[in-house]
Amino acid sequence: MQIKNFIVDHSLKELTEHRTVVLPIACYETTINQNINGYIPLHWHDEFQFVLVVKGAAIFQINEEKMTVREGEGLFINSGRLHMAKDNNDSGCIYICLNISPSFMLSQELYTTFINPYIQATNIPYLRLDPKEIWAANILDSIRQINLLIKQHPPYYEIDISVHLTLVWKNLIINGVQLEYEQTEMVKSHRMKQMLNWIHLHYDEKILLDDIARSGQLSRSECCRYFKRTLNKTPLNYVTEYRIRKSLILLQQSDSNVTGVAFQVGFNSTSYFIDKFRKLINMTPLAYKKYKNNRSIVK
Repeated sequence: MQIKNFIVDHSLKELTEHRTVVLPIACYETTINQNINGYIPLHWHDEFQFVLVVKGAAIFQINEEKMTVREGEGLFINSGRLHMAKDNNDSGCIYICLNISPSFMLSQELYTTFINPYIQATNIPYLRLDPKEIWAANILDSIRQINLLIKQHPPYYEIDISVHLTLVWKNLIINGVQLEYEQTEMVKSHRMKQMLNWIHLHYDEKILLDDIARSGQLSRSECCRYFKRTLNKTPLNYVTEYRIRKSLILLQQSDSNVTGVAFQVGFNSTSYFIDKFRKLINMTPLAYKKYKNNRSIVK
């Protein structure tokens, strides 16, 4: 089942519970443009994420880096890394998403030696899974098998999944990447999360650039550089877009109105809210509300 609306806390940490009935994993097929935002917004979680694109192509961003992942290719996204995804050229991209608690990848006795060093490494926010590489092809095949096992629930499928996860991790660490631990990168990641955290706590209040910079212990100019480098937008533009994303859910409530929603998410002008909403969503808030209400009636 696809998760169409990512639930995140104020720090952008995803709160969706990633588990089946008995296993601390989740595996589902995601059609990017069916998400409530039309894309997978910026978020992070403690789980490892493995991605296999089965149709079309997607543009993924992990921390500050962007890359296109096409049909048959995949990604490993490390624990705690900020990431997002958009469809590439309206390709109708669908991908299998496999999220696993790091503590479940291997036995606890092996965790310290073979798992934790990869979580802490600053040079592995992600790894591309190119099917031309044997180790990556093996991982992609295991993702397919795990997806089938969860769908079909054959006898002892939990054990089969556990075996596949062990093979996934073995193939990932035999690719020979040398682990690095750079303090500067750790600090940058922490400060970016601090600033996002502050915005998500205060988005419905008046926000100044100075406030955001102060939350990350940065100057105004450094704060702007962080946002430009990571999100390719200014801090205040990010605030505006975040407010509009928060408004999408509120507008779908039957008793909501555009003016009330605008003030609820931090805009002090209805006309300004409508203008920014139209530019981001390509329709007015009222048109969006009517469109969503009509779809719910049809269903």
